[in-house]
Amino acid sequence: MTTYDILPDTTRVWIYQAQTPFTENKVSEIRQHISNFTTSWVSHNNQLRAFGDIYHNQFIVLMVDESLAGASGCSIDKSVHFIKQIEQHYKVDLFDRMTFTYKDGEAVKSSPRMEFAQLYKSGKINDATLVFDNLVKTKGDFDANWIKPLGESWHKRMV
Repeated sequence: MTTYDILPDTTRVWIYQAQTPFTENKVSEIRQHISNFTTSWVSHNNQLRAFGDIYHNQFIVLMVDESLAGASGCSIDKSVHFIKQIEQHYKVDLFDRMTFTYKDGEAVKSSPRMEFAQLYKSGKINDATLVFDNLVKTKGDFDANWIKPLGESWHKRMV
């Protein structure tokens, strides 16, 4: 059983997306950085029950179970600082919220907002296209609603 498995559905989630996938070598390195960070992540000297991983070689996901110790402003700042270090080291933008990611069959693709709208207008994507909703707030929502049809997502109003 992993840390992920024991986290309750109320666990807080933060998702950071790269515009393009990381290479397998970089994924391995970043996973080690994430592991080091989450095992040492504290709030007011209290160890946080935290989890982090990379999904689809493109999304860094951090989670904290706040039932034991809440993520304070300082601890959240530490996570943002950690993500900024990853950005600098790997020369990637993880804070761009106007790049949308979707599934094209089994492939994961990303497009800037305007291109995403054009894909919709041209029929290359539609309301059934699965999109990644990086605004989910909890593990329960992550499990149930991170990937959903465009027609059921906030992305719909952007096309």
